[in-house]
Amino acid sequence: MDEVLNATYLTLDGYVEVNKYRYVYFFIFFILYSLIICSNSTIVYIIWIHKNLHEPMYIFIAALLLNCVLYSTTVYPKLLIDFLSEKQVTTYSACLFQFFTFYTLGSSEFFLLAAMAYDRYVAICKPLQYQTIMGKTTVSIFLAVAWLVPACHIVVLTAGSAEATLCNFNLKGIFCNNAVYTLQCVKSRLITVFGVVALIDLVILPMLFIVFTYSNIFILTYQSCKEVRKKAAETCLPHLLVLFSFSCLSIYDVSIARVESDFPKTARLIMTLQIVLYHPLLNPFIYGLKMKDISKQLKRFFYHDKIISRINSEC
Repeated sequence: MDEVLNATYLTLDGYVEVNKYRYVYFFIFFILYSLIICSNSTIVYIIWIHKNLHEPMYIFIAALLLNCVLYSTTVYPKLLIDFLSEKQVTTYSACLFQFFTFYTLGSSEFFLLAAMAYDRYVAICKPLQYQTIMGKTTVSIFLAVAWLVPACHIVVLTAGSAEATLCNFNLKGIFCNNAVYTLQCVKSRLITVFGVVALIDLVILPMLFIVFTYSNIFILTYQSCKEVRKKAAETCLPHLLVLFSFSCLSIYDVSIARVESDFPKTARLIMTLQIVLYHPLLNPFIYGLKMKDISKQLKRFFYHDKIISRINSEC
């Protein structure tokens, strides 16, 4: 009976010297998680309270940053708990739940970037029809699709993994990503086939759509005046930077489960951390600094806080 119960638990074997540096790890990742929450939430709050930012482009940015907060929350709290625990373990059901939320929110990122690309295409290439095309209904549909379509795909992979027989209970990672497939005795045909379908639907097709859309934008603006080219670059380049960074990190993640088991643990840990470290921190800085309207409101927000603090100190 004990053997059966123990079979539902997994050991997270991706940590390096966690017993020796547990408090250092905890402090660093607590600071990083706090920065992610504060920076992303601040910009979402700025967009929410200023009516002049209640436009499709900024609504999609707010959705993207909110998605970053949720994406980070699927990983960081469990990491912080593990750093302070004697043993880094998780149940298989909890692992699959983390797998589901991690890949659902990660895939939603591509759909939100695709929605942004379409919004910029309509704004630049069809400015007279923008208000008609990008109405509240269209924005709501895009947001619903961005979260529901990935969830419907990933739930199939999660269900397939839940039915699989495990031959290994030692996960070579610090959280449950696609390395869970290495635990299974035999990968089912459903997971293999539908995994390819999910990769095409959730990553490749949105990326092709984004590249196609921005290519049309840059072709059109190249034939226009310098002012139009400058405006297009200001609004499109932040989205392309985010797409490039997240695509590179996604390649990291897809490759992790396919790396040989004798791959150095430290190198594997560093590779894994790329996925949950740079992107959630990079997004708010890109949109906060590169988008003029958001940057302007951020400066006013912090300047106003300084004035209030000075008044309170003088009183």
